[in-house]
Amino acid sequence: MDDLETLQSLGLSLPSPAYIFGAVIFGLAGIAAYRYGKKVGRPRTRWIGVALMLYPYAISQTWLLYVLGIALCGAVFWDRRNA
Repeated sequence: MDDLETLQSLGLSLPSPAYIFGAVIFGLAGIAAYRYGKKVGRPRTRWIGVALMLYPYAISQTWLLYVLGIALCGAVFWDRRNA
């Protein structure tokens, strides 16, 4: 328990289970979007997939993680519909 208290005194905290779940789900969606974009030759879909995989590393709030993840998933869907 002493290590956890040391990390918290440094300003570091562990993410919530909801954050971890969202990061995993949107990371998997990013992998799927990247592979789909690569398969059909759509660079925009591939880059959106890369963004889905990497943005959880830059976001610390759970609500923002879900808002951006849903927006990026919507962008993949929109890009696929407007082929």
